[in-house]
Amino acid sequence: MASEGGEAVRNKQVIFRDYVSGFPKESAMEVRESTMKLRLPEGSNGLLVKNLYLSCDPYMRSRMTKLDVPSYVDSFKPGSPVNGYGVARVLESGHPNFKKGDLLWGFTGWEEYSLITAPETCFKIEHTDVPLSYYTGLLGMPGMTAYAGFFEVCSPKKGETVFISAASGAVGQLVGQFAKLFGCYVVGSAGSKEKVDLLKNKFGFDDAFNYKEELDLDAALKRYFPKGIDIYFENVGGKMLDAVLLNMKIHGQIAVCGMISQYNLEQPEGVHNLMNLILKRVRMEGFLVFDYYHLYPKFLEMVLPQIKEGKIVYVEDIAKGLEDAPAALIGLFSSHNVGKQVVVVSQE
Repeated sequence: MASEGGEAVRNKQVIFRDYVSGFPKESAMEVRESTMKLRLPEGSNGLLVKNLYLSCDPYMRSRMTKLDVPSYVDSFKPGSPVNGYGVARVLESGHPNFKKGDLLWGFTGWEEYSLITAPETCFKIEHTDVPLSYYTGLLGMPGMTAYAGFFEVCSPKKGETVFISAASGAVGQLVGQFAKLFGCYVVGSAGSKEKVDLLKNKFGFDDAFNYKEELDLDAALKRYFPKGIDIYFENVGGKMLDAVLLNMKIHGQIAVCGMISQYNLEQPEGVHNLMNLILKRVRMEGFLVFDYYHLYPKFLEMVLPQIKEGKIVYVEDIAKGLEDAPAALIGLFSSHNVGKQVVVVSQE
């Protein structure tokens, strides 16, 4: 194979141009071609991989800004390829956990070929009887995020009421299905009629609403949760969080996964109803999926049979080719995507 000879190949890349403030534009990135030798450097314990699928995720917005505080992931480097979660095939391995031909998911570059220098952060794909693209979503970081946030952070009980914002996204659609299978009453919010229909008719939510059509979010939540909310899975922040705080039950749980309404604001919005955390003894906890990756085998044990039995469905929004990757990523922040946003680099 090419990797043995170390031949030079063209390597199309999505290059990050410069840091942004406010709403990001596609022009923050550009597609370029370089050449790359398909050979691991001498003595490297890394992996040379061919990228197949790339994941577009909301957290990537913060990486487009120069971060002055410690973060779980670094800012993108101007002049270097964008990087994030993806699915790849190993062309050459210097690491004992991987061999040539293996499939993996983990952090990789937005390019056709990548050198992965931290293979210990990657997961070998053992189950290939499901679509490989699922490892950017349902069986990858977003799936683990939904699982950890709902089961580990929220500690749900059967019959509880659950509200999920940004519910048709990569994480939200799974939280809702996990909650339904667990025996909870589930309502989600989304930003279009199409997405609301998906929540009710495909993902099996008990109900859903379009937040853009609600002039009073507090009144909307009281309509769907007349007795209050036990669990809120937070993906949005801002006005939605403020309204939820007024509607939580005593001893309710809020898992703070993301705040997409705040990512593009130069001045984040304040939250006004935090006193309810005290009055209602609500526990509100932020979490990062990295702290829960040790549970990945347990997660697969639960979710793989549910996929095969048709109990869990997953919707993807597919962009084809690295040329469309910048638009796919920026589209997340104006709700262009329906379901999990994936970029196909190569279909074997």
